[in-house]
Amino acid sequence: MIQRISDILAMIRFSHTVFAMPFALLAAVMAWTAPAPPGVDIRFSWRELLGIVLCMVFARSAAMALNRLADRQIDAENPRTQSRHIPAGVLSVGEVTLFTIACSIGFVASTLLFWPNWLPLALSIPVLLFLFGYSYTKRWTALAHFWLGASLMLAPIAAWIAIRGAAILVDPLDLLPAVTLGAAVLLWVAGFDIIYACQDAQFDRAAKLHSVPSTFGVAGALRIAAVCHALMIGALTLLPVVYPSLGLIYWLGVAAVASLLIYEHAIVRPDDLSRVNLAFFHVNTIVGVGLFVVTTIDLLLW
Repeated sequence: MIQRISDILAMIRFSHTVFAMPFALLAAVMAWTAPAPPGVDIRFSWRELLGIVLCMVFARSAAMALNRLADRQIDAENPRTQSRHIPAGVLSVGEVTLFTIACSIGFVASTLLFWPNWLPLALSIPVLLFLFGYSYTKRWTALAHFWLGASLMLAPIAAWIAIRGAAILVDPLDLLPAVTLGAAVLLWVAGFDIIYACQDAQFDRAAKLHSVPSTFGVAGALRIAAVCHALMIGALTLLPVVYPSLGLIYWLGVAAVASLLIYEHAIVRPDDLSRVNLAFFHVNTIVGVGLFVVTTIDLLLW
């Protein structure tokens, strides 16, 4: 049983939850520290924090498991992914299906931690369906990378809704800071997913799968990824306009993120994709966690 759990966690790359989790937690800190409308009580809650963590873990795990199920035949044909757990026979379709169902139920159940805020529960099924939809997008559109970005964009928006549901019902514009942060996440994820997909450009083209690299070539894809990341910095620059509590430490963090993204694009070239994993896993982990840390320090200490 322990080995099976270990295999499942490896299959869904559980450690990569770090990509979306920092932005959900950052949105939570922003939501707790932002002024509340008259008559609405918003304060830090351990129960809400637990709910955000559980919802993030269960939602991502369910989406990743379904992705592995949906792509199992494609993975078996792609030399880069033939060793993944389902095509290699390490895990069965039945086991992964049960895990997907269990995580989906866990996600919906975890939204009850925000009650009497009913919005998370009401939105839980639509959110799951949107996350699941990503697994099929590359079969019909090169915009699959942006669907993935939109899926992770939901992390800060959902966290904000979970904490400030009453404020949003009073004033829907209360959601604007979370949407702005979410836009930055969408562009960031789409950009680094385009870089990662450059490894499969030839295979995707031969298999008639849609992606930015298979459509525009690796060089063109890297330019599009660079534009996405430039726009991400633009969204982060806009965030203090709609959330004025951010100060100098936040701006230093944005400058650091910009520097890291420039480095990421400098080490990945059309004729040398050997450092894609370094750019994808290491640099982007620092971007997410680093921005969360510096912004939280800014909000809590200044």
